[in-house]
This record gives sequence, structure tokens and C-alpha cells, in this order.
Amino acid sequence: MLRLEPRAQPSTAMLFATPLLAVALTLIAGLILFAILGVDPLASLYAFFVAPVETWYGVAELCVKATPLILCAVGLAIAVRANVWNIGAEGQLIMGGICGGGVGLFAPEGDWVLPAMFVAGALGGAVWGAIPALLKTRFNASEILTSLMLTYVAQYLLIYLVRGPWRNPQGFNFPQTKEFDSYASIAPLIEGTRLGIGFVVALLVAVGGWLLLSRSFLGFQIKVVGLAAQAAGYAGFSEKRAIWATLVLSGALAGVAGLNEVAGPIGQLLPSISPGYGFTAIIVAFLGRLHPLGCIIAALLIALSYIGGEHAQMSMNLPVAVASVFQGMLLFFLLACEVLIRYRVRTRRQLARG
Repeated sequence: MLRLEPRAQPSTAMLFATPLLAVALTLIAGLILFAILGVDPLASLYAFFVAPVETWYGVAELCVKATPLILCAVGLAIAVRANVWNIGAEGQLIMGGICGGGVGLFAPEGDWVLPAMFVAGALGGAVWGAIPALLKTRFNASEILTSLMLTYVAQYLLIYLVRGPWRNPQGFNFPQTKEFDSYASIAPLIEGTRLGIGFVVALLVAVGGWLLLSRSFLGFQIKVVGLAAQAAGYAGFSEKRAIWATLVLSGALAGVAGLNEVAGPIGQLLPSISPGYGFTAIIVAFLGRLHPLGCIIAALLIALSYIGGEHAQMSMNLPVAVASVFQGMLLFFLLACEVLIRYRVRTRRQLARG
């Protein structure tokens, strides 16, 4: 019988090499998967990971897909550092799109509208993140369950709005709002692409997250609470304050991601404004080793799986679900490597020998 025995001291080098090892194992598994599907494995990997970014437009699309992943993942990474598990970034993203999009739909014309949309998006996500914080600190309810369940509430609220009071009366009865006017839309940074200012905001947020964790007293409190809540209490650090701070912050960042999507690439509110960025950001956060700057590289890699899946579907007639399979394999290998680095596999006979 096999048992897992904790290692006395996990290898620091291997801890940082884990993401690279997980990526390598995912590529090997991808070769086997494509061979099973009956297609050329090397050509498929080329179509999946190289061909989509051979042009500047492809690189811009990569950044477009990476933007919401970076924003959500940085917030989740900070929350996990405090041992707070926000699984509802998807719902917070949707609420950010709803609140910011509502400002864009109904506010009078002016240069102030787009900044107000960003503020409203951040507030919408923050409020949606504050609900699990309240339930956690007041009633000790699991933030995992409450944040996840609120995602479905946000999704159905969006569906209600675009099918009901916010539906475009000139939209031929399609469940969608009218397109945002130019003053309420994010203009492309590069002509001919969809890349907007949101990507720059995401990079600044990642740098800010790094500074928060490494250079601020609040970041120090967050890390101490996450490592040893009882010891943090003796030091005068409030665990409740860390829960509130991280859930509200991660919700606000997810809300900005949602507003960036509806005011940028999408241009209106639809029944679905995200293919699951909030959930995928969990993979991004752990692939980036819960480091805000690492989340940038991880987000670009996962974004490549999105556009690579679409390109492989068109060029090689592969199912678009291959992208989800790659993301799932990456998470599996990442967790497996993490376990084997922190634990060694021992048989019962080895345990008996000591």
C-alpha cells in the first residue's frame, strides 16, 4: 500500500521549477492526445501554440485574452496568500460588467463616462466580493461555497437584464443591449486590433500587487495571517481584516476585468460575457506561484490555449474543447508535481522500517 510522507524540507529550486515541469508534461500529454485523435501531433502543437501568434494581430489577441486572466488571477493570488479561497471571481467579473455597463448605457454623453464605468465596475465586483466576506466573518460561512453560489446569481441577473429591461428594442428581439457609444467604449491601442488600455491596466495591477505583498505593511499582515492565523492574532493582526481586504480587492479587480470585456472587445452586454475567465484564473494564479508578476506569464500561456484552440479548430478541424482539455491537464500536472515535491511516496514496508 502506498502512503504519502511529508518531506522534511521541500526543494526550493523544484518549487519554482514546478510550473515549467507541469507545462512540459502537458505538452507531452498533448502529443499523445493528438496521436490518439488521429492527427499529426507536431503539426497540431504548432497550430495550437505557434501559428496563432505569428502575426502582430495574433499577439494583440493574445494580450486581449490575457487581460481578464491577469486581473482576476492577481486578486485571487493575494487572497490565497491570506488563506482566503475566492472561487467566485467569475461572478464578480459579471457584476463588474453589469454595473459598469449600466453606467455606459444610461449616463449622458461626456468624457467622464468611461472612467466612471471603470469605477462602477470595480465597485460592483467589490460588493459581490464583500458578501462572502461578511458571511465568513459574521457567520463563519465557507467563502468557497458562498462566492461560488453568488456566481450563478450574477449570471442569472445578467440574463434577466439583457432579456428584459435592458434589451435593445431595435435588436430584433435578440437578448442583448445596444452597443456602447464611442464615449463609453475602450478604443484600440493599435489600429486594426482589439487590444485596449485594459492590458496596460492589468500590467500595472500586477506590479501593484507585487508591491502590496512585498513592500507594504498590509501585504505583510496578509502573508502572516495566511501562514499562521493564531500567531498573527498574537501579533495584533486581524484575520477578519485580512478576509475583508482580500475578498473586496479580488472582487474589485475581477469587476474591472468584466467592465474591460464589455466596454472593449464585446462592446455591449450579452447573456454571456466570459468563457470562464474567473474560474480559469485559479489555474493562472497557481501556475504563477501566487506571485502577481508570475501571473502575467501564466496568463499569457493560458490565453494562448484559448486562441490556440480556436485556431486548431479552424485549421485542423479539431474540437474547440481541446483548449479546456489542455487547461485541465495543466492544472492536474501542476497539482501532481506540487504534491510530489512536498511529499514522498512510501510503501507500507518502507514506513515499517522507519
